Amino acid sequence: QDMNTQQAYDSWASQYDTNHNLTRDLEARALRETLSGISFQHCLEIGCGTGKNTVWLAQKAESVTAVDLSEEMLAHARRKLGEGKVRFQQADITAGWPFEKEQYDLVSFSLVLEHIRDLDDIFAKAAGSLRSGGALYAGELHPFKQYGGSKARFETEHGTQVVECFTHHISEFTGAAMKHGLSLSCLNEYFDDDDRETGIPRILALLFRKS
Repeated sequence: QDMNTQQAYDSWASQYDTNHNLTRDLEARALRETLSGISFQHCLEIGCGTGKNTVWLAQKAESVTAVDLSEEMLAHARRKLGEGKVRFQQADITAGWPFEKEQYDLVSFSLVLEHIRDLDDIFAKAAGSLRSGGALYAGELHPFKQYGGSKARFETEHGTQVVECFTHHISEFTGAAMKHGLSLSCLNEYFDDDDRETGIPRILALLFRKS
């Protein structure tokens, strides 16, 4: 049977950290390289999963609101980090945006937007949660990979489980962001084994600034 995205990540949670997962690992590197030179005090992390990036973000920020659709993923992240400067929250950002009261210096999306049909709505809400001069980071499975049929997937005892995904072209990301006052500051592509000669990029990393 087909699982929805939430059920899929709940099911994936127990093996997410230990599975061989090039996409997860390369996006973690992309986030660290993209944000290493940026200072931020208050961070909203969308798609924290089991906390692979939360650990690093919490070292740089005063506070992190770490959000995921999956309670099981959040349970693993909580065990990893405790409840110090990180506040964990379960939310479906396609259903609502419960972060309106706060303003953040950084909003980050990690391997989230491929599961969301309407980028425009999400970028509008994210821009509204950013302070002037704040940054928005998105690390996503590269659309070139998607064109070839790649999707988020994992093995279960019943076979391979593919998670519902939507293909977004690079111009969709930049267009939705610019429409909501976010200007492109950096665009980078990450390749398996850094093979830029013959490889297809795996991760698209985008950094926007709110004017």
